[in-house]
Amino acid sequence: MSISTESELLGMQKASEAVAFTLKEMIKYARIGMTTKELDLFGAKILSDYGAKSAPYLTYSFPGYTCISVNNEICHGIPSDKKILKDGDLINIDVSAELNGFWSDNGASFVLGNDIHQHQKLVNASKEILKKALNNIKGGVKIADIGFLIETEAKKRGFSVIKNLGGHGIGRSLHEQPDELLNYKNKYDQRRFKKNSVVAIETFISTTSTYADTQSDGWTMLGNKGGFMAQHEHTIVITDGKPIILTEMNEILNQE
Repeated sequence: MSISTESELLGMQKASEAVAFTLKEMIKYARIGMTTKELDLFGAKILSDYGAKSAPYLTYSFPGYTCISVNNEICHGIPSDKKILKDGDLINIDVSAELNGFWSDNGASFVLGNDIHQHQKLVNASKEILKKALNNIKGGVKIADIGFLIETEAKKRGFSVIKNLGGHGIGRSLHEQPDELLNYKNKYDQRRFKKNSVVAIETFISTTSTYADTQSDGWTMLGNKGGFMAQHEHTIVITDGKPIILTEMNEILNQE
């Protein structure tokens, strides 16, 4: 969507606060021995307290309120009472929701407990790259140039990007134009970011894979060459200068 009134900005801020606070609290609440279903229901309660509705549940009838992916799962992991979190797990939580007709989206990867499998370097790369991308996005900038920046920064750190996942426009529904804000330079994409538009910018930084494949459950995605992936995501408003980070409350770029 494009923000044209103060009330639209306020609506987006409220929806973004709901998803950002939920993500922040879920990360804090996650602990060794907990099931991903327990973690999901904890997040669902916070969204409900805000009066917000789970976007994947509303839009796609996703079998959970949030997406929780563990270790080699790239994204869209289904919360389960059979999946128990362990020390050193690489966890990705993606929270998106609708509140009073406005939609917002955010996500983060983190290591639970001790970094016994050396995932922290990947997590840090994803955070640093998202921060750099956000610092370079403003009205008039080519979407493909931000994709090029993300891929270049990933390669510098010895990682690759998932090429069939990307950010997207958001606001009055979960996925809007501009869609496919990819993590690499698509030379055929001549689109530019537009001032006042609302987009969800996300990284998909990988150790070995370059594409994500949907599994037999119809949701969970794994890498085509295995390995691991870290994702960080903010919903933002494009301006002439630095973007307004609507989901800043999640503090995902500040986590150690």
